[in-house]
Amino acid sequence: MLEKIATNWLQAFNNHDLENLLSLYDEKAQHYSPKLKIKFPETQGLIVGKEELRKWWKDALERLPTLYYQVTSLTANEKQVFMEYVRIVDGEPNMLVAEVLEIENNLIVKSRVYHG
Repeated sequence: MLEKIATNWLQAFNNHDLENLLSLYDEKAQHYSPKLKIKFPETQGLIVGKEELRKWWKDALERLPTLYYQVTSLTANEKQVFMEYVRIVDGEPNMLVAEVLEIENNLIVKSRVYHG
């Protein structure tokens, strides 16, 4: 089941389908990303709640219309999914990314992004 959530997450992201992406998250979900910390230092890299997720990803999808994640590895246990993927954007170097999705009651409650 958790692999399916991760597959749906990747599909929604790659289709730039913000509403389907958000439907995978709990209302009070937390998201950590180094890019958040850079773009919005006051967040210290952490946002909470679907509306903050909506703002963050809407901005990213509008700024990066060619954004695509190519999955290289996906591993799940009973509570979380660990994904590795290549972030691909036209005109930018590819970036290796790792992301952990913590899942409760079939919804993502925490996501953490790691990259160099």
